[in-house]
Amino acid sequence: MELILKKDVQNLGFKDDVVTVKNGYGRNYLIPQGFAVLATPSAKKVLAENLKQKAHKEAKLVADAQSIAEAIKALDIKITAKAGGEKLFGSVTNADIAAALEANGQSIEKKFITSGIVKRIGKYSASVRLHREVIVDLPYEIVAEQA
Repeated sequence: MELILKKDVQNLGFKDDVVTVKNGYGRNYLIPQGFAVLATPSAKKVLAENLKQKAHKEAKLVADAQSIAEAIKALDIKITAKAGGEKLFGSVTNADIAAALEANGQSIEKKFITSGIVKRIGKYSASVRLHREVIVDLPYEIVAEQA
């Protein structure tokens, strides 16, 4: 079944992509949730016209994302957490990384950060998606909180 995505769907595609999925996934999840519409010939023509109009706007968005990516690469992120030896009491998640970025002046939603759950002190790397074409690696360090 061919569908046109109306929103970004994790592990499937981005908004305005034409994707092929199994019938049940499309009929029972994507279409009822408002994530996609059927890719009929008329819908494809409308999509093509919309993409032409968005092309020059897209270039500006990519340039803005590139500048934010350069600013993020320059940051030195240290996250303090309570620890006993090398192990953390709790864990460091995407929300903690987003809060650390916010403290450094970069507002990025936690859903665009991919790092996994970290439970030890050390240096790690997270992937930050600023745009579908701009993904930057963010190195960060977890340090023990001093008593």
